[in-house]
Amino acid sequence: MSSVVETVTELVTPILEKQNFELVEVEFVKEGRDWFLRVFIDKEGGIDILDCALVSEQLDEKLDAIDPDPIPQAYFLEVSSPGAERPLKKESDYEKAVGEYIHVSLYQTIDGEKQFEGILKTVDKDQLTLTVKIKTRVKEYTFERKNIAKARLAIQF
Repeated sequence: MSSVVETVTELVTPILEKQNFELVEVEFVKEGRDWFLRVFIDKEGGIDILDCALVSEQLDEKLDAIDPDPIPQAYFLEVSSPGAERPLKKESDYEKAVGEYIHVSLYQTIDGEKQFEGILKTVDKDQLTLTVKIKTRVKEYTFERKNIAKARLAIQF
């Protein structure tokens, strides 16, 4: 279904650029019997419901105008903000997150763990360093970027 994601990305990008919005992620997923086309957007100061409605209406118009239909199955279109636990996808996402509390999921274990949460200390194209608090001590971990399955902002409790 990556062609759906690519098509939607191409269609939504000019809409977002006109509004000075940022495309965070597009996903097309099946949950139960239903398909969902989700478009996550953001802007400086955050996205509100009116911003989501505007993008949803314009994207829906563009999708309806394409013949043949690029998405033949029925689906629900959802346009929303990425939320407090925004995914870190692009290099700029990581750079903005330096100093922030993040969650990292790895492909391979380190010290018997595949998931870590801590303060993002440094990041470059090959690796990132996280300061992790384990009970009463603080430990620094450096992860190879190629070993990171997913990363996102996290809420610290």
